[in-house]
Amino acid sequence: MARVKTVNFIVALKVLFKSQLVRIHMEQQLRREIENHAYLRHPNILRMYNYFYDEKCVYLILEYAAGGELYKKLQERGHFDDEQTAKLIYQMADALKYCHKKVIHRDLKPENLLLGYWGELKIADFGWSVHEPTSKRSTLCGTLDYLPPEMVQGWLHDENVDLWSLGVLCYELLVGKLPFERKEIRDTYALIKEVNYKFPESISEGARDLISKLLVKEPANRLSLQNVMEHPWICQHVDTTSNQTSSSVA
Repeated sequence: MARVKTVNFIVALKVLFKSQLVRIHMEQQLRREIENHAYLRHPNILRMYNYFYDEKCVYLILEYAAGGELYKKLQERGHFDDEQTAKLIYQMADALKYCHKKVIHRDLKPENLLLGYWGELKIADFGWSVHEPTSKRSTLCGTLDYLPPEMVQGWLHDENVDLWSLGVLCYELLVGKLPFERKEIRDTYALIKEVNYKFPESISEGARDLISKLLVKEPANRLSLQNVMEHPWICQHVDTTSNQTSSSVA
């Protein structure tokens, strides 16, 4: 946390050591994060205000998310209820709909999702993002448990990878576990390729319907972000006519 003296404004300061970036070959990823993140303006995307550097470090000046990481909230609570999850998914879909005009995120997971003071969602960490979402890509990136079949099989991919990750996140938030997670990596790969997962009995029919329409092997057949926002299960729990869609998990 840092404070801008002239306006008494609190921001987050992300400090990255150049030597470490070089050692783990992350220079290009940081450059990508700055280029793609800096121009995004949406209430559910963490704002990057600026950056600077010296001989040893690169400093990113970011919006301060008072609610902390969604990952930590999920660990504390085990899982979220339908209303909390629906509000988070709605906000995520709204942010991605805006984001996909410019970039694909490609690494959506609870660790990269923050919460504002009122519990509103903030998508962060654009290190694996890519510009020009209409272009097909072949890079295998992101986190295995959230990767879609086209990525794990080495096929070209587009912005629909984020739709798959949205489905995985919806499942994880409701269940408290990942749909394809296994001890052996090869088993996780196999389950993702086959789209082989099961719902616990506790998951409502509406949530099952939404998740099953996102976790679809053919990328083009996944539910669009607009249709996610208009899905009956979402509308049941979110007042989509109001700006009051904060998740109440902070």
